[in-house]
Amino acid sequence: MTSILGISAFYHDSAASLIVNGDIVAAAQEERFSRKKHDHRYPFNAVNYVLSEGKLKLSEVDYIVFFEKPFLKFERLLETYMAFAPKGFKSFSLSMPIWLREKLFQKRFLFEKLQKHDEEFKDIKKIKFSEHHYSHASSAFYPSPFKEAVVLTLDGVGEWATTTVAVGKGNKLEMIKEIHFPHSLGLLYSAFTYYTGFKVNSGEYKVMGLAPYGKPKYKDLIIEKLMDLKEDGSFKLNMKYFNYATGLTMTNKKFSDLFGHPVRDPKKDLLNDFHMDIASSIQAVTEEIVIRLTKNIANEYKIKNLCLAGGVALNCVANGKILKEKIFDNIWIQPAAGDAGGSLGAALAYWYHELKKSRENFTDQMKGAYLGPKYSNKHIEDQLNKLKGKYNKKTPNEISSIIAKELSNSKTVGWFQGRMEFGPRALGGRSILADPRSEKMQKELNLKIKFRESFRPFAPSVLREEVNNWFELNYDSPYMLLVSDVKKDKQIAMSEKDKKLFGIDKLNIKRSTIPAITHVDYSARIQTVHKETNPKYYNLLNEFNKTTGCPVLVNTSFNVRGEPIVCSVEDAFNCFMGTNLDILVIEDFILMKNEQDQSLIKDYKNKFELD
Repeated sequence: MTSILGISAFYHDSAASLIVNGDIVAAAQEERFSRKKHDHRYPFNAVNYVLSEGKLKLSEVDYIVFFEKPFLKFERLLETYMAFAPKGFKSFSLSMPIWLREKLFQKRFLFEKLQKHDEEFKDIKKIKFSEHHYSHASSAFYPSPFKEAVVLTLDGVGEWATTTVAVGKGNKLEMIKEIHFPHSLGLLYSAFTYYTGFKVNSGEYKVMGLAPYGKPKYKDLIIEKLMDLKEDGSFKLNMKYFNYATGLTMTNKKFSDLFGHPVRDPKKDLLNDFHMDIASSIQAVTEEIVIRLTKNIANEYKIKNLCLAGGVALNCVANGKILKEKIFDNIWIQPAAGDAGGSLGAALAYWYHELKKSRENFTDQMKGAYLGPKYSNKHIEDQLNKLKGKYNKKTPNEISSIIAKELSNSKTVGWFQGRMEFGPRALGGRSILADPRSEKMQKELNLKIKFRESFRPFAPSVLREEVNNWFELNYDSPYMLLVSDVKKDKQIAMSEKDKKLFGIDKLNIKRSTIPAITHVDYSARIQTVHKETNPKYYNLLNEFNKTTGCPVLVNTSFNVRGEPIVCSVEDAFNCFMGTNLDILVIEDFILMKNEQDQSLIKDYKNKFELD
């Protein structure tokens, strides 16, 4: 038996993964345990969890692989500061002490952290290092169902690379070409995230959600002034407008002058039409680049399958366009596409690339992304008693029929079942569920339960065999990483008067028979639900379909704005009592809000720092 522990840490979204004989046993982000969103620290709790899931002590693990090479990253920082000197001295002087203290001598630093798990762990030679983009590419190719595929990774930056193309065949994965820092699609998108007043590395999906409210008025200006974009999708950015290579901000005054507005201050400035147009424009540019890149690599390599990873692969609108344009026959996207997934990629890369193990099983190896902790009914009951929760215990079949009925009566449900998801999306393990047919639900969920901006869209979960009856998609999308339109016969056409509305005003117009998940451009970010990977969630959708004739539910992550997705029974109960959720279901236990001790209700709204 060969066990490999993969670790990603020290930038954002620290995580740990464990594979045994090539099988993915467990994977989780540190934020879920520490309750600190995008936690970048050494993933102590996540490592403890994956070891316990594998019933291993750290000293029994054969290899420990870190997801990138610190020396290469340090080289990039030094070379960048040299190239831009004397600019950037402030940023340089702030980052160097941390590098010299911790990051440069990471093997020793990691060794000391790892020893805290198990004092019998004494072999520093077990610690290995992968390359950042090789880890990403491995996380996309090796768990995919493809014997061969082209692998495209796009993110902010690893050591040097920001965009890579690799070709995977069997157990071999070879990097073919790269675009290097500072030229980065991820950092370009983050620059616009910063410019529109959202947090870099967490607000990018808000820009994507805001884009359909605007028009891509600035698309040509961005391509003309901010970059040199080639036909094949390769590009260079004009660093005159950016500050991220050496400064403490993403953009500079030239950037603001180009668009005629300063950076939005989220504390003072409301989102307006300009910000929506900017969001729409950068989204359009991203899609243009991704389409050019994928068309080029499809022509060049003549391989029918595409795998995607890296933070930009979470741009499900762009992913949906690749599928719609039929550039590749098949697409598979790593659900933990960001840095968290690097921990899994690092472990898999070592197993296949270094140990030269063969790949036998060509089915999706991610197990629906359900790779986190689950709890026994006994543990749950003990916890609920400790928390003074009032509950009823039911059989799984009773739960499906009770909850389907409650959902059809516009109740909102916290759904906590089975193993927690790996990656940023809740997929029916730690989800908040609601009726998509309700016109008020989108606004209500945003303002009363998630405590977040009212423009944010919600995603649908749909039975796999029903997806094509409701959406312009007939393809597996188990990880909620593809966007497609609601079927024409389910859409409600907008009147001439409605069409003249702009921005947020469009939100209140009913656009389909499932308005709670229909975005202003009639699109939806779809999760197909499969009986094999999540039978309980599948059964609930099935019951809801029998009750209502609608095989779709609103599915959003079980948390409030700024909080990581709930992990433990206590997290779930606190979120339930601190929001306007009506019902909480944890495995076989149902809790009704109106039956709880009202003195336990919490002010949850201000508990977490806004993201």
